[in-house]
Amino acid sequence: MTDILLLQPPALKPAEPPLALAVLLAHLRAQDISCDAIDCNLEAYLYLLEHAHLAPAASGQTDTNLQRAMKHRSDSLELLRGGSGNNNFARYNTAVRYLNRLLAVWNTETEKLTLGDYQHSGLSPFVPKDLDLLANGQQQTLFKTYFTDHLLPRIRKAQPRVIGISINYLHQALPAFELAGILRRSFPDVKLVAGGGLITSWKEHLKQLSLQLSPFDQLIFGPAEAALSALVKGPAQHSTMISDHSTIAFVPDFSFARIGDYLSPQAILPLTASRGCYWRQCLFCPEAATPVHPYCSFPQAELTREMRRLADQYSVHYIQLTDNAIPVNMLKALAENTQDMQEINWFGFVRFEKALEDPAFVHALAASGCRMLQLGLESGSQTVLDRLKKGIKLAAVVKVLDNLAAAGIATFVYIMLGTPGETQADAEQTLHFLEKHAGKIGFLNISIMNMPRASGLLDNPQHYGIDDTDSVASETPLALYQRFNSNSNWNRATARRFLNQRLLGSSLIRNIVNRTPPLFTSNHAVFFAQDVVPARPNPSQA
Repeated sequence: MTDILLLQPPALKPAEPPLALAVLLAHLRAQDISCDAIDCNLEAYLYLLEHAHLAPAASGQTDTNLQRAMKHRSDSLELLRGGSGNNNFARYNTAVRYLNRLLAVWNTETEKLTLGDYQHSGLSPFVPKDLDLLANGQQQTLFKTYFTDHLLPRIRKAQPRVIGISINYLHQALPAFELAGILRRSFPDVKLVAGGGLITSWKEHLKQLSLQLSPFDQLIFGPAEAALSALVKGPAQHSTMISDHSTIAFVPDFSFARIGDYLSPQAILPLTASRGCYWRQCLFCPEAATPVHPYCSFPQAELTREMRRLADQYSVHYIQLTDNAIPVNMLKALAENTQDMQEINWFGFVRFEKALEDPAFVHALAASGCRMLQLGLESGSQTVLDRLKKGIKLAAVVKVLDNLAAAGIATFVYIMLGTPGETQADAEQTLHFLEKHAGKIGFLNISIMNMPRASGLLDNPQHYGIDDTDSVASETPLALYQRFNSNSNWNRATARRFLNQRLLGSSLIRNIVNRTPPLFTSNHAVFFAQDVVPARPNPSQA
């Protein structure tokens, strides 16, 4: 019998094992709690991609693309798991397209599944009644057969006392509630618990509306280490909503994961050096307005040793630091301990910090194995950056981009149009900035802003260029975003037209966007980093 079984439901990019489950697993086992974990997301994708399941589902479909994809199914899976040719972007792109076409076999009039997304046009994760329909078995998703035929027997064999379901993203919500309902009917005496980023983001809405999420006995908001330990070792918990930040762990245990089965040209393990955000001033970010827990970080002296342990124990050469933004002191630890980092490649999010304006420091980061940094620029207009309280100057951004390019570190830059108060002139400045510095930008993510309901911009809307906001519809009380109207002629629709016509109309910008790995985007971009950084000069020729 298992004390706790942790589950990650679909649908997420099946590129790497889930860090949240790995950290919880390590912590609980250190408390002598019998615990195991299952990455249902990876398993569900592989189940749906098995030839034995695809063949009958595709029976009668005769389009050429599907037949070609079926023929190359095994080769495509092998290539995305490190097979020959995975560093060739064209072959990689073809393999992703084939597998995506195979997944489309399972699509219905209302459901659409890809390697990076799951959408349901008939049900919404923001509508409690829709969640109930799935939990009660009155509606179902394309994952139901995997849940009932493959997953349930494994859970029955484990005989868990507690099942914890980690729901971090919207793409997981509908399948997670279907899974929770199946588990509730199959194991009525098992305590069913939900946690994760999405559940935590619903905390205030659930409390204000006195809403219960019916399949679950308890909801955990924020870090779950102490709460899950207490469910097994502490007195009986009668509250349905638990929040306990007294313990926040960092060290992961990936022993549950079939690392070689993930769809990644080389195996990647995630690790975080900090939890929360040390900056917490960007007005568009809910982390600044309503932080989930106090910011905390891994002991600086232990970071590179932990990365070395993971690389050696699991025979991996790539580690993704999943911090909201890697703290500067952790970057310094990496730069100063290159001896621990031999044959390790790492990447992650950073801010445009002063430290990165130092060429010597950036070269030391490259020597530590840094292959790519993800940077949230958001805008090429200083006015917009100041309004959003990004805390960065464009002159400093240029220095950082120059230094990273000179050191051979690829950049994955994030742009966000349609922010409150933005004008077309601001957007034109963004276009000009991206074109001027295109040679120093490896990859681009360009999006239209969604305003979080918990955003500092809404504290003084008129000051930030917001005329009014639309009330969140009563039928979607769990909505995460707030619709707003700008006090200028610039809004989401005009910003989207600018993106499609002006930004993507630029050959320089379009070329950057087109070399971003489809669907997997930043998860796989690091594998093509060498293709997008300028050639470093040979010291002997200097």
